[in-house]
Amino acid sequence: MPNDEWRAEFPILERKTYLNSCSLGALSRRALARVAAFHEEWHEHGASAWYEIWLGRLAELRASVARLLNARADEVALTASISAGLASFASSLDYRERPRVVTSELDFPTLAYAWINRADVELVRVPSDDGFTIDPARFAAVVDERTALIATSHVFFTTGAIQPLRPLAEIAHRHGALLLVDAYQSAGQVPLDVRADDVDVLLTGPLKWLLGGPGLAYIYVRQELIPQLRPTVTGWFAARDQFAFDSTGFEPRDDARRFELGTPALPTVHSALGGHEIIEAVGVGAIRARNRALTGHLLNRLTGAGMRVRGPAQDDERRSAIVMIEHGDPGRAVAALARQDVVVDSRPGYVRVSPHFYNDVDDLDRFMNALLAVRA
Repeated sequence: MPNDEWRAEFPILERKTYLNSCSLGALSRRALARVAAFHEEWHEHGASAWYEIWLGRLAELRASVARLLNARADEVALTASISAGLASFASSLDYRERPRVVTSELDFPTLAYAWINRADVELVRVPSDDGFTIDPARFAAVVDERTALIATSHVFFTTGAIQPLRPLAEIAHRHGALLLVDAYQSAGQVPLDVRADDVDVLLTGPLKWLLGGPGLAYIYVRQELIPQLRPTVTGWFAARDQFAFDSTGFEPRDDARRFELGTPALPTVHSALGGHEIIEAVGVGAIRARNRALTGHLLNRLTGAGMRVRGPAQDDERRSAIVMIEHGDPGRAVAALARQDVVVDSRPGYVRVSPHFYNDVDDLDRFMNALLAVRA
């Protein structure tokens, strides 16, 4: 993977030491070209571009997401955000006999928020014993025949830990429950295979490691489940015959598009297609290997400087490219680094660094030198 070629694809790297892909993936020239083509089609065709071109682009993106997940295109739907996708899916379940939803204390709050205000749902948050990941036994202890689903993360935003999915699927399915996975923090940096891991529902989006920007998310639903799931939170893109404009009745699409809502954000659809092109060209396996090498270099530097990270200090199979560095005043540190054109992020008690394949060890060394200077 010739890094110089890929670095040239991302203009921000000419201006900044950008190590914040977990918040927002860098914008590529390829994505810019896709968006520029969309604008030109808008100028040329106006509304007719919907029928002649853009509906086809939506299908192109669903197919690309399916390849990323080892899924089928008819198992993928586009939605405005993870929250919107969760709302649609959550509305399709019957909680009368299975009111329990199990999540964890390390998950992004959106997962809990999808169910926390429902009077018909008993939300259970399992604890972490090591503050880094969740022992599957913690899930097994609370999943029973009253459980609708486990809803948890592939990579925890709080720690960067990669959670094995197959054991969770086995726990859920043993009791007739479903496994829903939030892969927003993992898709594009860690390989995903919904078939191998027996995942029922997965949500992700192009904002972070997939390099596509905000305003869009994806939901995968296993084909065998789709006929029995009928969302009540819905929209016209979910209608079987959406261009009939019939408000007297509603029949959902036969495939995963029954979880779609309204008109998708077309600029992001196009930038996402550009980002997906790059991820496919490089390969998620190669990205994972490079990011592990970059993260290992950073961890060695941090250890040598006597700085502590959340989770194991050295490279570990459970570690993604999200590194949480303990800090007494992370907001001040991040602001000081930004003044030196070094872009990272903060979370309570931590400076968060998230390199991607387009970074190199020089980026990480510049970050470390700047961080040590701030600490001094």
